[in-house]
Amino acid sequence: MKRILAIILGLCLIIPMVSLSGCTDTGTTQTTGGETQTTGGNTQTTGGNTQTTSGTTQKVIQLRTTGASFPKNQIKTWIAKYQKINPNVKIEYQGGGSGQGQKDFLKGLTHIGRSDTPVKEKMWNDLKGTGDQPLQFPEIVGAVVITYNIPEIGNHNLKLSRDVLAGIFIGNIEYWDDERIKSLNPDVANKLPHKKITVVHRSDSSGTTAIFTTFLSMISKEWEEKVGSGKLVEWPTDKMERGVGGKGNPGVINTLKNTKYSIAYTELSYTIEEKLPTAAIENRNGKYVIPKDDTIKKAVSGVKSNIPDPKEGYKEDTKQLLDAPSDNAYPIVAFTHFLVWENINNKHYSTEEAKAIKDFLFWVLTDGQKPENLAPGYVGLPQDVANIGLKAAKSIKE
Repeated sequence: MKRILAIILGLCLIIPMVSLSGCTDTGTTQTTGGETQTTGGNTQTTGGNTQTTSGTTQKVIQLRTTGASFPKNQIKTWIAKYQKINPNVKIEYQGGGSGQGQKDFLKGLTHIGRSDTPVKEKMWNDLKGTGDQPLQFPEIVGAVVITYNIPEIGNHNLKLSRDVLAGIFIGNIEYWDDERIKSLNPDVANKLPHKKITVVHRSDSSGTTAIFTTFLSMISKEWEEKVGSGKLVEWPTDKMERGVGGKGNPGVINTLKNTKYSIAYTELSYTIEEKLPTAAIENRNGKYVIPKDDTIKKAVSGVKSNIPDPKEGYKEDTKQLLDAPSDNAYPIVAFTHFLVWENINNKHYSTEEAKAIKDFLFWVLTDGQKPENLAPGYVGLPQDVANIGLKAAKSIKE
């Protein structure tokens, strides 16, 4: 009897052990807040650099692009679309303006810099002083537009002549019901209020500002002599207490929306996104043109682009697309640019980063220029201009 009881007791101890063993996933290891997740013998690194599925290891490459907010909506569209087909490349978007983008690029704080206006020669020499070769080339075409907050006329497209546009921003035209504005807009003349015009401008170092003030300098001798052009300028209306700054194009838009009877310059995509009115601006041929895809394309096709070798990007002229000679051309159109390194002796990029950057740039300059991959308010590059960027991307050393 004792022998039988011993056998029964032994079986009772063995069965739970077998059951527990059968419920244990011997191939599973999971670490949270750390780096490793293993399931069925596969390893996945999260927040780190490695993903492994069914024994295949794929490194996640982290890239950052910083600078101009002019192409913000386009860059974010590209990143979203590109990452769907290349999930192992993670691209972080950061704004800050063209000036910030150039500085971050110089300091090695970003992989891809963005600048609306071409880099100036002094900065270019500073970049070359790092021991690497900077490369600059256009990424997309956009338009600087004039928008305003006048409740009495809603989203009506005002006509603004060259003289009136410059007069408003230099402060010579003080009220919305000024006869010079009313005469251009007889259909809403009786609705234009006797309210002071508040000029909203960028407070940061801005390529959008450089494009707009370059255009004002081209059409107004007074503006050229008293204010001039650049990423930062002294706004005359600030001294008149009728000017206010906003950081980045988003900051300008927010300030405009919260300031009745204000006027601002920004990139077309922002007014489309926020459903804001835009002015029809008098072009070189005396025609009043509203900014939209076909009028931007007319500006691009109306001039022959002169893009220098990407190794001499500072030689590019901001004025080349401005005030194009065509009846249907919108007059304030410009390229916005990428900045990357040639990566001599892997000075700035690892081999994996260089490969990922090249692949992203190739996609942007080919598939990324197709209509289905463009955000509203932007126009694809002419093929000859895109080819210049492709040549630059190809020259990046791995």
